[in-house]
Amino acid sequence: MASLISETSQKIFTSETLRAAAKQSERCLVVPVRLRRAIKKYLREQEDPYMRRKVLRLSQSFSDIKDVNLQLVAETSKELVADPLKSMEQSQRWKIKSAYGDIGLTYRDDETVAYVASRMPAVYSACYRVLSEVRRRLPGFSPTKVLDFGAGTGSAFWAMREVWPKSVEKLNIVEPSQSMQRAGRSLVQDLKNLPLIHGYTTLQALTKEVQKSERQHDLVIASYVLGEIPSLKDRITIVRQLWNLTQDVLVLVEPGTPHGSNIISQMRSHILWMEKRKFRKAKVNKEDSKDLIDLRSGAFIVAPCPHDGRCPLEKSSKYCHFVQRLQRTTSQRAYKRSKGDPLRGFEDEKFSFIAFRRGQRPRDPWPLDGMKFETLKEQRAKRNPEDFEIDYEDLVDAEETSDMIPYEEVDPSAYDSDVMETDNIIDNDEDQEETVNANLGGGWGRIVFPPVRRGRQVHMNICRSTNPDASEGSFDHEVITQTKNPTLHLQARKSFWGDLWPSGRNVTTATS
Repeated sequence: MASLISETSQKIFTSETLRAAAKQSERCLVVPVRLRRAIKKYLREQEDPYMRRKVLRLSQSFSDIKDVNLQLVAETSKELVADPLKSMEQSQRWKIKSAYGDIGLTYRDDETVAYVASRMPAVYSACYRVLSEVRRRLPGFSPTKVLDFGAGTGSAFWAMREVWPKSVEKLNIVEPSQSMQRAGRSLVQDLKNLPLIHGYTTLQALTKEVQKSERQHDLVIASYVLGEIPSLKDRITIVRQLWNLTQDVLVLVEPGTPHGSNIISQMRSHILWMEKRKFRKAKVNKEDSKDLIDLRSGAFIVAPCPHDGRCPLEKSSKYCHFVQRLQRTTSQRAYKRSKGDPLRGFEDEKFSFIAFRRGQRPRDPWPLDGMKFETLKEQRAKRNPEDFEIDYEDLVDAEETSDMIPYEEVDPSAYDSDVMETDNIIDNDEDQEETVNANLGGGWGRIVFPPVRRGRQVHMNICRSTNPDASEGSFDHEVITQTKNPTLHLQARKSFWGDLWPSGRNVTTATS
């Protein structure tokens, strides 16, 4: 064994299961065939000869919005994040006068068609990556009632269908653009076993039509929408409304830009501050017993942060974001343009996200607690010379057997990814259960930015918790060497940007 593990830790993790639990990143994602077919059918029905021009115009609109947001004055940003009620009247706490589409980007029919052709697969891939991690970190979580704020054409809903295929029973969507809502309905019209879907143009319309006892949702998601709202005050108001409608988990996803990451950081600080203040007030006033307070109040971060303290990247030149590579669909390859170079068969979607859960963070043990690791020298000293003997007869028999396996080459010109793939591949994938999961304690750090491999060293930037209750964190540069710890070195070499990294408080190196 590469590591000597104590009896208590051995029941939880081995070297192999440790790598499986830490794996959160997705390799090159292939958009599900059902979604690709739906997009092709929708675009075929539009019959638009100027699609490339509209895609280019939509891309320019996104750039214009980003430039406007960067030019906004942010003198009161810190005060608003700390306590937005100081700058708002009590009667207007939960009200905004206009829908976000009116103060951000208004999607008409032309923009909607261009969005489906060019952006929907990329937004789907980011949502799928985020929700997949939520499922892995919360294996018992299976939402039945969902709110999708800023639903657009339904990218988040398609991701939920893949992550929890038979879970969602009721879906409320909030989308001010009627064109977007029509496109979303058109894309899902051929799907079977759809949940009960209700559409609203604003959150005010939802709260007005839905009874107070029915407003709570197991999962609330807002993807790629907060960045279209220029006003920080409106963003905070909307996120507070979404949090009030959340019974269990709230997920926010934004583009992986400095502006998008800044929005996520602001909302992160505000929700944690708000819930900590409520928890302190409940303790002081003694409204309930301590057990009830712990169950009903508080919030912690499921992902990506391993702690609930201040973000260590807050005042640095770096910003927290991740990347998901996806294989471009036929519509993207047809309508997207490249700057001089041939269009690649894949694209990298950068995104920032955060997932909150109500309650108190569990005090789970750290994954490396009690583990002892051998150095490379000690491993070599224990090797058996017989293990290096090669049976050449068995090697020749294996080579002859491999030569007898028939191989038929597929004609690449006859391959159509939207036709030849079947839905059964996806369905079989859905039935696979995760056998090992990383707990929600502070012992799992996050690899931010790509690890750098230099010879027998791996350099990583890790965001980690610094205390057992995960109330504080740090951003550290760590170097893993093969000589000192070959077990963790192997894990580091197999790790990617966005994966978890195990920590322990009593980790030692075995001595001979």
